[in-house]
Amino acid sequence: MNILVTGASGQLGHDLVIELAARGHHVTGVSSKECNLTDPAAIHSCLTALRPDAVMHCAGYTAVDQAEDDAERCDRINRAGTEALARACAELGSKLLFISTDYVFPGDGLRPWEPDDQPEPLNVYGMSKYRGEEAVHRYVEKHFIVRISWLFGLNGKNFVKTMLRLGAEREQLTVVNDQIGSPTYTKDLSVLLADMIVTERYGTYHATNEGFCSWYEFACAIMAEAGLPARVLPVSSDQYPSRAKRPANSRMSKDKLTQNGFDRLPPWQDALRRYLAELKENDNG
Repeated sequence: MNILVTGASGQLGHDLVIELAARGHHVTGVSSKECNLTDPAAIHSCLTALRPDAVMHCAGYTAVDQAEDDAERCDRINRAGTEALARACAELGSKLLFISTDYVFPGDGLRPWEPDDQPEPLNVYGMSKYRGEEAVHRYVEKHFIVRISWLFGLNGKNFVKTMLRLGAEREQLTVVNDQIGSPTYTKDLSVLLADMIVTERYGTYHATNEGFCSWYEFACAIMAEAGLPARVLPVSSDQYPSRAKRPANSRMSKDKLTQNGFDRLPPWQDALRRYLAELKENDNG
């Protein structure tokens, strides 16, 4: 297949380009400089020049707290940019896979969110991604919407890297223990997305590594696996205020993956072990 990957310089896009190329696809990875999501004409030109069979849209505005004060730009990239991409895909007959987020949900309750639950975002970022989802639904019949959460990968910043740095610098860390979700390794996710794009099993999916934990539990696991002595203390979200409100319950059901014949991702604990080994190998290399 001829596949275009947006956000190729980001965590997920980077690994996805590698995975697709390894499977023999003709892959073009573009960054925001090469496909400006704030410029609909540039998006259209990019797609018409490449005429991809499929677009895997990993790019987006992801600065969640900053978005609260930069709502216009966040919306221009995540909603309007996605809409322009969707229109171009519809014109060319290309499949579109759009990466969305657990932040489209309000985060109340304890049960895992199902793909067809009604989104009610708590923050600007979540709303912009939900509006992007709506645009994909509206314009592209051959679409996948894949909601993900708590990404970590080799390329770029993430919670694991931050914890490793702070754990080496400090004796004690405080991490929120009342936000529950699923850490997700970009290498594992890329395998699933590469499996998905060659099918016609369209629809909205949730895709994360298996298992749930709090950010506090995740931080404790990072320290233990990395052999760092830093002590991690749990705090509530009220004790650690942020500009954007986060959902307390980011549990997402992956049953639809199984129902549609896709392999679910390994447990997050296993993913973390492999990721730390990858980081160590990369540092040594």
